[in-house]
Amino acid sequence: MQSYPPIFASFHQSLSTLLETPYGDMSDDLASIIVRRIEHFLHNHEQKDFNAWSEQDIFLITYGDSLKDGQKKPLNVLNEFIKSQLGQLISTVHILPYFPFSSDDGFSVIDYLQVNPALGSWEDIRAISEDYRVMTDLVINHVSRESLWFADFVSGTRPGRDYFIEEEPATDLTMVTRPRNSPLLVPTQTRRGTRHVWATFSEDQIDLNFKNPDVLIKMVDIVLFYLTQGTSVVRLDAIAFLWKRLNTSCVHLPETHAIVKVMRLIVEKARPGALLITETNVPDPENFSYFSQGNEAHMVYQFALPPLILHALNRGTEKYLAHWARALPEYPEGCTTLNFTASHDGIGLRPLEGLVPNNEVSELVDSMHRFGGFVSMRTLQDQSEKPYEINISLFDAMKGTRRGEDHWQAQRFLCSQIIMLGMKGIPAIYIHSLLATPNDLAGVERSGRTRSINRRKWDIEDLLSELDNPVSMQNMIFRTLKKVIEIRRKESCFHPDNPQKIIDICPGIFAFSRTDPKTGRHLIAIHNLTTTHIQIDLEQYKNYLDLLKQNPCHSEYLTPYQSLWLISN
Repeated sequence: MQSYPPIFASFHQSLSTLLETPYGDMSDDLASIIVRRIEHFLHNHEQKDFNAWSEQDIFLITYGDSLKDGQKKPLNVLNEFIKSQLGQLISTVHILPYFPFSSDDGFSVIDYLQVNPALGSWEDIRAISEDYRVMTDLVINHVSRESLWFADFVSGTRPGRDYFIEEEPATDLTMVTRPRNSPLLVPTQTRRGTRHVWATFSEDQIDLNFKNPDVLIKMVDIVLFYLTQGTSVVRLDAIAFLWKRLNTSCVHLPETHAIVKVMRLIVEKARPGALLITETNVPDPENFSYFSQGNEAHMVYQFALPPLILHALNRGTEKYLAHWARALPEYPEGCTTLNFTASHDGIGLRPLEGLVPNNEVSELVDSMHRFGGFVSMRTLQDQSEKPYEINISLFDAMKGTRRGEDHWQAQRFLCSQIIMLGMKGIPAIYIHSLLATPNDLAGVERSGRTRSINRRKWDIEDLLSELDNPVSMQNMIFRTLKKVIEIRRKESCFHPDNPQKIIDICPGIFAFSRTDPKTGRHLIAIHNLTTTHIQIDLEQYKNYLDLLKQNPCHSEYLTPYQSLWLISN
């Protein structure tokens, strides 16, 4: 075994031990290759430590071209907007895949090492990183069929020739968990004849073969490159599907978990304080498994939160949301959740499995259809189909309740955001929630993809005009959310690590407490999920201040969708 200085000896041993699960006897050699890359990285790049998370952390989720002006590069427009309109109200910008791509709005990557020239350059990414942390997607499970790697596969040329998974069409793949209803194997014409390659998500997104250790090393190189270009949060996209083994579900396999642990070690060694987040849109127990013993992901998405909040507000009940939140596990030290209510994808329904009755999920889907949304399906093992994801703008998802549309859209939407901003974890706001963007049906028509309904590209002049209009919905929502965020960032009870406890008050009310053990401060968050005025006993809180209104708490009832953040004076 190669001898390393103490700073790398334990690192090498840890890598080698983890790599035994996927790579067996090759683990020590692979660990040595990775250590040499880290040595080279640290020798050639200045160390930059990042601060631990706090109550001041707010993530903004956006595409690189969510804002455009037709002249400057969109990444430059985005940076100017964030700095001028949000300033330090946010800490981290998640720029969705900004690489050359062939489909899926960036998630079919052609070249991992280039910025899509239509968006800007690495200089623009580094410019954003000067004021904010940047979260970058490592689209690790698959690549575009237009990538050079896949061109190598087609021509039978190394290295890409051995980067993909081939199976015979007659192979029994019925046990494989599917997130889509597209064929799992895609026929491809190559110089060696027709080959059938594994494609979990679409015929344009060809899965990589991580049984080939060269693929892992390529991804390690890509992660290290991102860290040199301003990235401080690495998002592992679709990571659950990474490792394939016949006669299994091919999801959450031990080899996948081992590789996530390896990636965490690499990120922490190369950039102390940098973070790793896993994207696994699955039921809670599977999602939280990526914390492992505090040695895997630093953060996991709180995927159950968006559909549960939507269901609660659509039905006017706290029942399932409170039951779920009460049962949340204690997170390992150094781990937390990324809380969100909307993203570039739709609202996933898998996390509701086992939490909400099927008939109520069906009623929720029906409501979203009435409010202009769509639903995508996934194929089950028996080849039947089941709703997988609701595609709708979150603002328009709040048009009404299961009984139909009403005039409470804005208040209902703000309630959804205030709930998310108060809960344990780090909040992440999608730019189109911040801007109250309605359904983009024209975008769906142009692209032919239902997910485009929530991916509008605002003309910056049109947007600024709406934000300057005192009676526009964009102005009201944007202004209100900025105020709520500013209040949140000043309250230590909202530190991501501080405990949360669900409080039972009465039907239709979702309430919880947050406590700062260091100062003894205690905050009560109360939310009316209904269209009715609800009388509650606030006598015990008469000496509390409502942070949201900056007034003492004295009311005996909550108006529809009203929220209180009560803290003792």
